Amino acid sequence: QVQLVESGGGLVQAGGSLRLSCAASGRTFTTYVMGWFRQAPGKEREFVAAITWNGANTIYADSVKGRFTISRDNAQMTVHLQMNSLKPEDTAVYHCAVDASWVLNTRASAYDYWGQGTQVTVSS
Repeated sequence: QVQLVESGGGLVQAGGSLRLSCAASGRTFTTYVMGWFRQAPGKEREFVAAITWNGANTIYADSVKGRFTISRDNAQMTVHLQMNSLKPEDTAVYHCAVDASWVLNTRASAYDYWGQGTQVTVSS
């Protein structure tokens, strides 16, 4: 089992920045792919970003490319999502997730463990 707890969400004006964190505990964290997804009211869960176990490879949704950066600290068992130039359409609940494989995936169904999420609201 892996437990995930997100933090860092909040209310920010358009153009502002937020840094989300996800603390993991439980089984071996260092070998897993970590991802961030988001879900806005009335919409399906949407892939945001993912990172391989050693941080060497990352992948981003087109909608956040160039604005968001995913990173991880295996010693601290945390993964971060730095969000810059935020837009109102970035408003959603952001979830971190663990994929117990070596492959970067954008599909939510590929991820095995999920956090409860943290709310991000961007005002115009």
